[in-house]
Amino acid sequence: MPFELQLHCRCGHVRGVAVEVAPQSGFRFVCYCKHCQGFARFLGRPDVLDAVGGTDIFQMPGGRVKLTAGMGAIRSLSFSGKVLRWYTDCCRTPIGNTAASAGFPVVAIIHSFMSVRVGERSTDEVLGLPLCRIHEKSAIGPLPPDAPPAASFRVSGYRTSKLLGWWMKGLGRPNPFFDGKTGAPLSSPRRLTASERAALDNAV
Repeated sequence: MPFELQLHCRCGHVRGVAVEVAPQSGFRFVCYCKHCQGFARFLGRPDVLDAVGGTDIFQMPGGRVKLTAGMGAIRSLSFSGKVLRWYTDCCRTPIGNTAASAGFPVVAIIHSFMSVRVGERSTDEVLGLPLCRIHEKSAIGPLPPDAPPAASFRVSGYRTSKLLGWWMKGLGRPNPFFDGKTGAPLSSPRRLTASERAALDNAV
């Protein structure tokens, strides 16, 4: 049964809700890429990463995510120009990732912006177990035995079919991180310089 998942930053100033949340309604995975790790370090939030640098992420259609309070404290950051990484200025909580434009139908919510439990159900019951891991070569140590499996052809195809379905059904709009009329991001992204990225990479 789908749930309405409460979203909030660490201090509670920025809040939102994700609707129709269920294991089959999104795509959960763990990402070990250097940019996800650098994002957590930029925010001074190493607690967001697991022991070897992984970030727990749930991708879902943008139209099912609504921001309800504290929008003035939302900021964005870009490492590459292709992905915007959203966070709160009030308490430096990572929110999630989007494409650089509103057209891509996905919002990737980071676990730090989600309520840990919905009623008596755990996060694993509400979101399902992570379906795969990606960029594990950037992990900062050996993966644990219970790490999610590597992304397979089948899992990648499953994700692609979901994205196409969301796009064809118009579920990606409205994207809560972009202006509905102009398509501009709610916060002009800060673009990290090469030296800033290098400093974050060396902060392991």
